[in-house]
Amino acid sequence: MDQLTQFAPIILMFIVVYFFMIRPQMKRAKQEKQFSSELKKGDRIVTKSGMHGKIIDFSEKQNAVIIETGAGKITFDRSSISMEMSRKLNEPAKEK
Repeated sequence: MDQLTQFAPIILMFIVVYFFMIRPQMKRAKQEKQFSSELKKGDRIVTKSGMHGKIIDFSEKQNAVIIETGAGKITFDRSSISMEMSRKLNEPAKEK
């Protein structure tokens, strides 16, 4: 019983780390994967590097999207699309 009380703070620390760091990270990764799989032609997106464009085609072989920008057509990996910025760009404007 005495050994259990010695390890209780360490066990508690692992539980706190799991619920405040690991679990939210897993949830976010799941949301990003779902967002990436729900992309469709015509969606306006923003890449993590700040490139704005509209999806015109998918390359399933390379797991990439082809977007149209002001400069032309560019191919990006699906993982390079920013979920937060793209959602903000596509949500309807709120009236004040």
